[in-house]
Amino acid sequence: MNGKVLIVDDEPDIRELLEITLGRMSLQTTSAADVSSAKKILAQDNFSLCLTDMKLPDGDGIELVEHIQKYFEHIPVAVITAHGNTETAIKALKSGAFDFVSKPVDLYKLRDLVKSALRLSDSTATRAQKSPALTGPNVHPAITGKSSAIEMLREQIGKFARSQAPIFISGESGSGKELAARSIHQQSVRAQAPFIAVNCGALPSDLVESELFGHLKGSFTGAISDKQGLFQAAHGGTLFLDEIADLPLNTQVKLLRVIQERVVRPVGSQHEVNIDVRILSATHKNLAQAVEQGILRQDLYFRINVIELAVPSLRERVDDIEELSKTILIKIAKENNNSPCQLSHEALIALQAYHFPGNVRELENILQRSATLCENKLIVASNLDFISLPNSMSDLTTTPPLEVPPLKPVAMAPAASEQVTKSVNTSNTLHTPLIGAEFSLEKHLEGIERETIEKALTETRWNKTAAAKKLGMSFRSLRYRLKKLGLD
Repeated sequence: MNGKVLIVDDEPDIRELLEITLGRMSLQTTSAADVSSAKKILAQDNFSLCLTDMKLPDGDGIELVEHIQKYFEHIPVAVITAHGNTETAIKALKSGAFDFVSKPVDLYKLRDLVKSALRLSDSTATRAQKSPALTGPNVHPAITGKSSAIEMLREQIGKFARSQAPIFISGESGSGKELAARSIHQQSVRAQAPFIAVNCGALPSDLVESELFGHLKGSFTGAISDKQGLFQAAHGGTLFLDEIADLPLNTQVKLLRVIQERVVRPVGSQHEVNIDVRILSATHKNLAQAVEQGILRQDLYFRINVIELAVPSLRERVDDIEELSKTILIKIAKENNNSPCQLSHEALIALQAYHFPGNVRELENILQRSATLCENKLIVASNLDFISLPNSMSDLTTTPPLEVPPLKPVAMAPAASEQVTKSVNTSNTLHTPLIGAEFSLEKHLEGIERETIEKALTETRWNKTAAAKKLGMSFRSLRYRLKKLGLD
């Protein structure tokens, strides 16, 4: 193992212990007794890792972590904290520390930490040599889109992947929280190790501890053999605990200890097993409210929520719907050994106008059904099966939603087929059109959209900011629709 490590500690005995331990790992070491000396050494030499104590004569480890993050971002920093000082460790992780180790230093854990940090340092240097563009916010192919919300998500994932800190991933159901978790794992030093995702809400209450921590044969009725828990299965990698707020309170106590001490005790065992796992967690619930309601322990809340990553809803990334749809349709085609379907312009407009309560997962379901219903591999607006069609116009008008029945073939006289109502009446209620052979749902929706926007603009004397507020949409969304309709 090659590399040079900077050790920062004001206690000579600790420095000597670290120097000997790292020397046996074939690593070169340089030591400093305070922050100012460490900064000078960093400016004069290249390092693969920095190990720093939290309490130093002229400052603290946090100051050094922030300095290295600012000027030597490629160097992972691990902090040494007093035993049981979880708050200090969390503060260091939030400041950008790679990981922490508590005093008295457990040499087994220290060696694992150093190995992981050096892998991170090596992978960062390799990426920098191959392509400087990849050292910043990595663009992971699994995360589709070019909107500002997604670009920010990618940037945060690239940054958070460098750390070992627990991450809480927030977001609505179906927005892609597990996808974000997988991306963090795949960009981290743990990429070659297991990634295991578990829905905590789906675990049987009487077996949840067995599933997470494992059990020994005969430890309870039905335990006919030893079983490895998910923590042990994820050793060296990442464990994603989805819907973590659904765990029973007694299990939350044991989970907290696993995260803090990095050991698990299988059900029925008297011995603990060391584990090296990064914890990512998520839930669609509000964690603070879950704590207030007593369904989530406050100490666990602070431990898993060291860093929060917010995954945007599909409503916040409307510009990505076209690219997402193409990606999903290609995936559907591959699964069915077919060529991919295409979206008509009108179908795309309808999708972009819909509010998607189920986010990307709902978009996938809609396109799956539409691909089955469409003809000639072209999806038109009438193929789209929304949960409630009027909701697709919820950001176009402030009027109460109108229930529109599913489209069915209707026998009509030729003259009646021309009677398509396109306007909004004086009571602000949309007319249900008469449907015939020449009826176009796309043109009908576009007509409603145009007239509703024009009405809002007229009432606000073409003040676009005021009109957007009146229509219940963002200024950016209104500007997009004005350009689409040729009203800008």
